Amino acid sequence: MLKIGHYVDRPGKELGSAQITIPVPEDLETVPGIPQRPSEVDWYSKEYPLESHNVENRAYRQWVDTVTDIRGLRMEHEKLNRESVIAARASGDLEPTARPVEGMDVTLQIKNKARSLGFGEVGITEMNMRYVFAAKKDWVKAELPHAVCVIMEQDYEDTQSAPSGPAESAALDCYRREGAAAVELADFIRGLGYRAQIHSPNDASCAAIPMMVAAGLGQLGANGQLLSPYFGSRARIMMITTDAVVTHDEPIDYGIHAWCQICQVCVNRCPGRALMKDKVWWRGVEKNKLVAKRCRPVMGRYAACGICQKVCPIQKYGMKAVFEHYAATEEVLGKGTDDLEGYTIPGQGYFGPGQLPHFDAEFFDIPQGRLEEYVMERLKEKIKNGTDEEPEQLAQSFGRQMVRAVGRPADFMEELYFNPEADGALPSRSYFQDEPEFEEDL
Repeated sequence: MLKIGHYVDRPGKELGSAQITIPVPEDLETVPGIPQRPSEVDWYSKEYPLESHNVENRAYRQWVDTVTDIRGLRMEHEKLNRESVIAARASGDLEPTARPVEGMDVTLQIKNKARSLGFGEVGITEMNMRYVFAAKKDWVKAELPHAVCVIMEQDYEDTQSAPSGPAESAALDCYRREGAAAVELADFIRGLGYRAQIHSPNDASCAAIPMMVAAGLGQLGANGQLLSPYFGSRARIMMITTDAVVTHDEPIDYGIHAWCQICQVCVNRCPGRALMKDKVWWRGVEKNKLVAKRCRPVMGRYAACGICQKVCPIQKYGMKAVFEHYAATEEVLGKGTDDLEGYTIPGQGYFGPGQLPHFDAEFFDIPQGRLEEYVMERLKEKIKNGTDEEPEQLAQSFGRQMVRAVGRPADFMEELYFNPEADGALPSRSYFQDEPEFEEDL
């Protein structure tokens, strides 16, 4: 039996249910929150500010529409989700609907309301502007200094079928539920006499995981996702910022940093070999770095993948059960079993413990970066490799492609939800589908 270093008490999974106590073995203790070098984080945030995936990887986002097997599912989600995303974008400009009670701390009222709306975890911390995406800095209200961090649970049963349509449908359904609940929670905060800005996960304004960790809701896992006590990586996260009088929570050492180095199941089971075994320092943070160019081709072709989520024992069994088992046996609950590690990839078959699919180099050769950057790289490659096209013809062809790339909204979500030319209709074709000669080259 391992010696327990400390215990973590968490509120019950539902409002009014009994709290749980999680034992953290002594050999898993590291630091609360995320190991980081604050001066480096500051430097990177100033010199190389973060940018949204929807901006930085627009070429990939457009390409996915031409290969994904769940396009219909995604488009239906965007239609159903549109109202709450638009409401979130406008929320920061709304005024309070009542006068606040002077000096009254409303932390408990906000947390209880959030739990009553279906959020399984709630914490409050500082809204750290270092993690705001460059494209959203003008939108984020810096005068709302507190971040109400909330988590909603993604359906358990469907998640275990990843990669699949039902698993991705569970994720999208959770996004819609929490988006609608956030509108109600923001209205509630305004009713207490304070402003509230909704940071929708479908229209991301920042890297939210650092705030979730600072609020004590979990720690960063080896798969790059937040591992929360009840849901592990099956946690859909979002924030509401406010100027309400609240008390901040503190980051917690759940033992995850050391645990993930022992467990390694997601690292070993990733079909694209996209997860690094050893931690590195990245932008001032110590983490298991995801290799995106090996992750995205699998996500794009196989229902957003989700295998690293599915095979996480904390997602499947919960942090309390996993750590109790480890303390008693020094073993990772479920490791090496089909129950935890087995998955089926459509068209590839079933892969049990120790088995991985094989993909050739061409599989990983997909559009990368911003759309205009991708067009320029293709032009350079064509010139370098030689072409029978006349220079004038080549210039005209790629000129048209560049105009179309730059002419689209820089943010994929802008085009999806806020393009005035769409007249309420979602875009039905991607950049690559619009250009036959472009599609053939892919």
